[in-house]
Amino acid sequence: MKKIAVLTSGGDAPGMNAAIRAVVRTAVFHDMEVVGVFQGYQGLIDGDFKRLHVRSVAKILGRGGTILKSARCQDFHEAEGRKRAHVNLVEAGIDGLVVIGGNGTFTGAMKFGRETGFSVVGLPGTIDNDLSGSDSTIGFDTAINTVVEAVDKIRDTADSHNRLFFVEVMGRDSGFIALKSGIATGAVAVMTPEMGMSIDDLVAVLAAGEQSNKTSSIVIVAEGDPNGGAYEIAKRVQAKNDTYETRITVLGHLQRGGSPSCFDRVLASRLGVAAVEALRQGHTDVMAGVINDRIELTPFQMAISNKSTINEDEVRIARILSI
Repeated sequence: MKKIAVLTSGGDAPGMNAAIRAVVRTAVFHDMEVVGVFQGYQGLIDGDFKRLHVRSVAKILGRGGTILKSARCQDFHEAEGRKRAHVNLVEAGIDGLVVIGGNGTFTGAMKFGRETGFSVVGLPGTIDNDLSGSDSTIGFDTAINTVVEAVDKIRDTADSHNRLFFVEVMGRDSGFIALKSGIATGAVAVMTPEMGMSIDDLVAVLAAGEQSNKTSSIVIVAEGDPNGGAYEIAKRVQAKNDTYETRITVLGHLQRGGSPSCFDRVLASRLGVAAVEALRQGHTDVMAGVINDRIELTPFQMAISNKSTINEDEVRIARILSI
C-alpha cells in the first residue's frame, strides 16, 4: 500500500484534527503518500482531493473542528454515488481509506468497502460515545468537560436565585454525555433515552429534595429523552409542581467545539497511528478503538450494531449521590 486517503464525516468532534495529523504523519513515516478528502463523502464523489504533507498538519493538534471539513452526503447513500467515489479513488491511485466519524460514517464505509472491495479503516470520531469497540470515542471527553464547565456556571446562578434549571445536552440516541456530566456536576436527576425516568419519577425526586431543604437543583436532560427535550420536560414538571422558579438552558453545539482535552488528543493520536498500521497489515472493514488501554480492531458491523450501553453502576451512583 503506497497511497492512502483520509476524510472526516458526520458531526465534528474535538480531536478529529489530532487524528488527521496522526494518520498523515504515520503514513509519511512509512513512506506512504497521503491525500486529504474535503467535505467527507461528498468530497469522494466530487474528487475534492489534496495531497497532505507533514507540514500540512502542523499546529492542528489542539484545534477543534476538522481542517478537512465535514458534510452529510445524500448521494453516498445510493450505490451510484458510492461507485463514483470508487472510480475517483482508483483514478487517483489511492489504495486505502481512513474515515473518521460515527454510526452513519461507518455504515457508509461498510457498504462502500463491501461493494467495491476497497480497503477502509475507521476511527470513532463522535462526542456521543455510542460505538461498540472503544471505551471512549474521539471528542467525548472534551464534550463532557465542556458540559461540566457550563453547568458549574449555571449552578452559581441557580443557587443565587433558588432556581430549578433544566440543562439539555446532546445525545439523541444515547445518554453518555448526560450521565457522566450529571454525576460530575451533582445533578439532582439525569434524564436519558436508556434510564426510563418518568415525569412522575422526576417530580418525586424534586419533592424529596425540597423535604431535605434543597433550595436549587440541576436536572440534566439528554436531547433524545422519550419524555421530550428540556423545554417539554420543564413544562410538564411545572404543571405538577410549581415550587421552583424554573429556567431552561440548551447547550447545543457548544459541546462540539473547543480545543480537545489531553485525553482526546492522546486517544486520537493513538488511533490515527493504529488506522494506518491496520491498512498496511491488510485489515479492512474495521474500526480501530481502545479497550482496556489496548488497541483493538472491531468490524464495522459490530461497532454499529452492538452500540455501547450506559454503565448501570454509574446510573446507581447518580441516584445515590443526588439526594
